[in-house]
Amino acid sequence: MNNYMFTSESVTEGHPDKVSDLISDAIADYILDNNQSHRAAIETLVTTNMVTIAGEYKSSKKIDKKILEKIVRETVKNIGYDQEGFSWKNLKFYSELHHQSSDIALGTDNFGAGDQGLMFGYACNETESLMPSPIHYSHQLTKALAHARHSGATWLGPDGKAQITFIYSGVNKPIGISNIVCSTQHSKDMSIEDVRSGVKDIINPIVDKHTDSNTEFMINPTGRFVIGGPDGDTGLTGRKIIVDTYGGYAPHGGGAFSGKDCTKVDRSATYMARYIAKNIVASNIASNATVQLSYAIGVKEPTSIYVYCDGKVRSDLTKWIQQNIDLTPLGIINKFDLFNIKLTDTTNYGHLGKENLPWEKSDLANKLGTL
Repeated sequence: MNNYMFTSESVTEGHPDKVSDLISDAIADYILDNNQSHRAAIETLVTTNMVTIAGEYKSSKKIDKKILEKIVRETVKNIGYDQEGFSWKNLKFYSELHHQSSDIALGTDNFGAGDQGLMFGYACNETESLMPSPIHYSHQLTKALAHARHSGATWLGPDGKAQITFIYSGVNKPIGISNIVCSTQHSKDMSIEDVRSGVKDIINPIVDKHTDSNTEFMINPTGRFVIGGPDGDTGLTGRKIIVDTYGGYAPHGGGAFSGKDCTKVDRSATYMARYIAKNIVASNIASNATVQLSYAIGVKEPTSIYVYCDGKVRSDLTKWIQQNIDLTPLGIINKFDLFNIKLTDTTNYGHLGKENLPWEKSDLANKLGTL
């Protein structure tokens, strides 16, 4: 097989779309309040000195608009936005939340699926996280930029992106990095030379073993990135679903995650599909695995299960999954204790591949390894 290239990107917590995602998850955390009878589907729009939230909820407690505004301002402050065009102090806040449709509640009150749809999980043996290399390392770069900023690199702004192109000699066989694109917001008094040098110092330790003299680094290619965040680009919840998953390396069902409670199978079943795929690869019965689940609104059991490993459909694994894993929304919620996790812990740097999340456990690998 001839060599080929594949590219994925990640964004920092200050990217406008991720600001929206984090606000949506923070509001959902407040509404859900670890209560399995509560529901949330929160959307956020951010632009120049303005945050607007909209969506549906079900809660036994009164939802206080003043508390919603406080959550929004604290979220924006913690990200680090206190600039002229977008500041936690001065932004205007609007809320258009309303109660969940009683028609939808008919299907979800008994823990039927919160919507129809299809969800994918994937894993491969390229990295220690069993994630594809391009998205794995792109997340490492954006996390490093955020860590440096929070640790005192005040010349860095909250907004930023990283993109890595890996060279492959075959399926799941990365052999090096062709190019890295990294754009970060910076203070206006920093020269482009200093920005590029500073960013390279931050990212080099992460990618050094995969780069050589032929690797091209493109850092802030336009030469200036002072105006950033929602003042530079409007942000919306759910526009970074490829960043949230596998960086385009595996299929995506199309549903977003942030702002949704886990009766919404867009979110919870994607976590379960990842869990299954990761355990298949961790068991060493396959070097890569793709799992698809699908659901109908109000129906508890999935409408289909599909497993594809190393170029083959695995009906035997599908049968084993049906017999051994509870794929109902409530089964998934209970398996991962989803009403007791902080949704904001999932928002940034991938909903998948972070070892602290319960769907990243490999506790089925030994059982699967006997198949």
